[in-house]
Amino acid sequence: MAASLFASPLYGQLFATGETGRLFTDSAEVRAMLLVEGALAKVQGTLGVIPEISGAAIHRASLEIAIDPGALGAATGQNGVPVPGLVAAFRTAMEAPEHAQYAHWGATSQDIMDTALMLRLRQALALAEADIRALLNVLAQAAEDHAATPMPARTYGQIATPTSWGAVLAQWGTPLIAALEELPDLRDASLLVSLSGAAGTSSALGPKAAETRAALAGALGLKDPGHSWHTDRSPVLRIAEWMARVTATLAAMGDTLVGLTMSGIGEITLSGAGGSSTMPQKQNPVGPSALVALNIQMAGLRASLQTSAAHQHQRDGAAWFAEWMVLPQLVLTNASALAHALKLAQGINPVPARMNAALEDGLGLIHAEALSFALAETMPRPEAQAATKALCKEVMDTQTPLPELAARHYPDLPDGLFEAAAQMGTAADDARRFANRARSTAA
Repeated sequence: MAASLFASPLYGQLFATGETGRLFTDSAEVRAMLLVEGALAKVQGTLGVIPEISGAAIHRASLEIAIDPGALGAATGQNGVPVPGLVAAFRTAMEAPEHAQYAHWGATSQDIMDTALMLRLRQALALAEADIRALLNVLAQAAEDHAATPMPARTYGQIATPTSWGAVLAQWGTPLIAALEELPDLRDASLLVSLSGAAGTSSALGPKAAETRAALAGALGLKDPGHSWHTDRSPVLRIAEWMARVTATLAAMGDTLVGLTMSGIGEITLSGAGGSSTMPQKQNPVGPSALVALNIQMAGLRASLQTSAAHQHQRDGAAWFAEWMVLPQLVLTNASALAHALKLAQGINPVPARMNAALEDGLGLIHAEALSFALAETMPRPEAQAATKALCKEVMDTQTPLPELAARHYPDLPDGLFEAAAQMGTAADDARRFANRARSTAA
């Protein structure tokens, strides 16, 4: 089995990551670091920190020169970071030593790598946002179409009271609306430029260090933190936490879909469900299972990232290395979960006949709560509950449906009491409100 299923030719289609996968390749990282080096030189030239002609030359070269990541492997193995090898290769490739000497002026490896990381995380968030918007539109349409399609709600895996299929879809989608609404603040707080020099004190950046950092942030479209965040991994943790919550929401969707496709339930079918190698009758819920598995992986990755966020002194090699190992996998886990969820949402087919059958299964015991409240209109609530429990026991002992027994004992019960549509509460309205809000948010 491949070390990373996301990059595996064998498993990559099962855990597809789309465009996000291209952001976490060696080539993408080298390109992002070169963009940072070029932008840094340009703003330093404009501010007079280095000769303006050299800044312009370095910036132009950063857009034109391609560096083979493989050629940097030996230097990275020796130095522990790729930047020294990258800068050396870039200066050589420029073939203009009088300008190249000013490349990477006053910066440290972590400045370049962290800023390049933020450029890629910005793109990853944009791709995640697009997937969530598309997913919300699909869920909104289905929730509206099935706002009043009755089905049994389940608690602890057991039938509870009636709800609607639209309300179930709203339950999955509402946290995604919140995630979208959080994105502007998340970007402002987390997509930060890094430019603080060797030990976070900007000692080699000169008197215009703060001005240079602000100008670099503007050039790259990132935020200026106003301080060093070399050892403060909060920006990374905030982005990871957002992705983890999105993945958990999608896993809840997947877990429920696994349950609803179970033999004996079958209240939904899935387009493109997987087959068994030996059992022709099987249609396995592959996508929902992948969502649950991805969330299990996300939990471990998030815990590892949290541990790696504790840096000793002004830079911690071990903690930083651990972040490199974990963060790309975490981002790709979220991307794969979104890809699965969007594909699933487009192929979920409710089976109303099975939903209706489930509402009447169990001898009508799904109506017990409604009966207890109806009885409470004519007797104290504790007595109504006790009477209903006694009827439920009689149902089980005699295998007589609850509506029949209740009518026998309490002939004045209101008409329609045992109809699911009368017991759905706010389910239909919840589904329609979600559909309207989702469309507005995703627009």
